[in-house]
Amino acid sequence: MLNRVRSAVAHLVSSGGTPPSRPKSPDLPKATSAPPAAAPEAPRSPPARAGAGSGAPARVVEARASFSRPTFLQLSPGGLRRADDHAGRAVQSPPDTGRRLPWSTGYAEVINAGKSRHNEDQACCEVVYVEGRRSIMGVPRDPSRGQGLCFYYWGLFDGHAGGGAAEMASRLLHRHIREQLKDLVEILQDPSPPPLCLPSTPGTPGSSDPSHLVSPQSCWSSQKEVTHESLVVGAIENAFQLMDEQMARERRGHQVEGGCCALVVVYLLGKVYVANAGDSRAIIVRNGEIIPMSREFTPETERQRLQLLGFLKPELLGGEFTHLEFPRRVQPKELGQRMLYRDQNMTGWAYKKIELEDLRFPLVCGEGKKARVMATIGVTRGLGDHNLKVCSSNLPIKPFLSCFPEVRVYDLTQYEHCPDDVLVLGTDGLWDVTSDCEVAATVDRVLSAYEPNDPSRYTALAQALVLGARGTPRDRGWRLPNNKLGSGDDISVFVIPLGGPGSYS
Repeated sequence: MLNRVRSAVAHLVSSGGTPPSRPKSPDLPKATSAPPAAAPEAPRSPPARAGAGSGAPARVVEARASFSRPTFLQLSPGGLRRADDHAGRAVQSPPDTGRRLPWSTGYAEVINAGKSRHNEDQACCEVVYVEGRRSIMGVPRDPSRGQGLCFYYWGLFDGHAGGGAAEMASRLLHRHIREQLKDLVEILQDPSPPPLCLPSTPGTPGSSDPSHLVSPQSCWSSQKEVTHESLVVGAIENAFQLMDEQMARERRGHQVEGGCCALVVVYLLGKVYVANAGDSRAIIVRNGEIIPMSREFTPETERQRLQLLGFLKPELLGGEFTHLEFPRRVQPKELGQRMLYRDQNMTGWAYKKIELEDLRFPLVCGEGKKARVMATIGVTRGLGDHNLKVCSSNLPIKPFLSCFPEVRVYDLTQYEHCPDDVLVLGTDGLWDVTSDCEVAATVDRVLSAYEPNDPSRYTALAQALVLGARGTPRDRGWRLPNNKLGSGDDISVFVIPLGGPGSYS
């Protein structure tokens, strides 16, 4: 067991998600299908070819989903090879050809310093049209409300143990969100409170009568208030679960290896929804003020949830782990002594008598970036990881990982934003070496050097953030100006100006 745990600690990975199964959305394609373009976009950056003299068949290389980069980078095969170079670590951004991302969004990324074979981050930026299900309301559409809704979408996916999950999520998660919103198109355009129930059999005689939509007051008097905002939050949460279930179904046939953290932004009807599952981060910098729009989900931040699950379902621990936490690993010579501990109900510490079961390895161990679940994975929410097991064991870790995001909402209509107000999204490669205050200082420094109406300023800001976290090559490594180590991880950054929807020029 000790050797198994030692090898597990050396096996550093990161993130996941699981809950009860649901029926899959029938309209969604399999992972192999190419999603229809929701907005004008360039051809997807082609897969890289095998290195010169490798003799590897092209089809084998192309089957690796992790070789591709985001569509909007428009990388040529040569550009893709430069983006895949661990030694040069060239920063990649969309070409400045006059055709920009929605809202003049800035984006930049850089590959890791050798941590993994390829860049396992993925990104997506889309404008998605949602047409309502005609059979839901059963009533002729009100022309004044239009035929559907449009939402703007940004997503960062930080892969681990392979890039397949991140690549799949970058292509399909926004389509799951669209499917979940189809039932809400007419409801969200109606200022009245959402109906408690929708018709169970749309299209049957009488279903065209709007009275079939049960009003919130018709069943009982004391009912919880449900807002339109909470319906959108629920749609995003369900979309994450359905995406995770699709990965579970198709992981073998479509090489959906590993897992990924997911940080997603949806702009719909004046509000920004930020959904985070993992250790990526989003902040708003508004007039110099920092507004956190997410929190990281790690073994430390979710210790009590993990311990509670281990307490309620001890079979998940396989007789190898204990759900209790101790300041350090318990030694056999300490049997019978009283040692500090805490369980799933405690935020403080107390003493308990050490028993034989306490000699097992703790479910949650380590601190900070070294904290791990079952000595294996450093994040507790995300997508994928359906094959992840404790090192040198068949004990699955997926039951302890959640695919559900935390969703925070920011109402753009409640504040008059200036061109320097931005929402910054970054994978943990940025935040590992850069604080929120340092990001805000970079925002002020870079944007003040550009005219307010210059759309390239946000790409320049994204590049500055990535370069600042990467550092420069020095002393056999990547160093920051203070001579501390720069980030050796993949780094991906979106900078979204909060001035409102832009357009493709």
